[in-house]
Amino acid sequence: MRVCAFDLDHTLVTTPLDLAAMAADMRDHLERAGACLPAREERYRVGELLQFCKREMPAHETALWTLALDREQRAMDEATLESGALDAVAGARRLGFVAALWTNNAGAVTRSALARLGLARHFDVVVTRDEMRALKPDPDGWRVIAALANGSETHQAFMVGDSWVDGVAATAAGVPFIAYRMTAADLHRWKIDAVATLTDLATLPDFLAGQ
Repeated sequence: MRVCAFDLDHTLVTTPLDLAAMAADMRDHLERAGACLPAREERYRVGELLQFCKREMPAHETALWTLALDREQRAMDEATLESGALDAVAGARRLGFVAALWTNNAGAVTRSALARLGLARHFDVVVTRDEMRALKPDPDGWRVIAALANGSETHQAFMVGDSWVDGVAATAAGVPFIAYRMTAADLHRWKIDAVATLTDLATLPDFLAGQ
């Protein structure tokens, strides 16, 4: 089995989703509820706040997911296809790869956007946070992808994404990472050894064909 997995936001689609603002919403909610988050220079990320909430204030976890879903839905309503996205996904399938989506977004929001943008029919497997035990950068989504792809032995696999969370998740899963519009500084900071760095998704099939 050959698998090519793709991130969604800012990889296949362009959206105004602002994860820093989402994290700020979550932190504000937790602090108004009495949370005392340790001070630090770097902002708290969405995943970190969710983990804190689950561990320290589980009664507020549903409220945090509601905040996340609201921002996701509004962003996906404005989503447009990234240039070359259809070429990349369809091209991977033509080369015999199972095309998989691996996103931290909610299932309903994701599937609605895929249908609206004409991407749904090009994917064999769609894995959202509803199917995973943990969000990227945790590699659990890859476990789900492998299971949904009939659990066959994977002979060749790649993950395409634009963010450090994609690269870290792929690395942890042992899957070669293809960076899309990522800077060398970010790759170095997160110790991601990308097998390729693309600036145009339409060139992905040519890269895959040469592997």
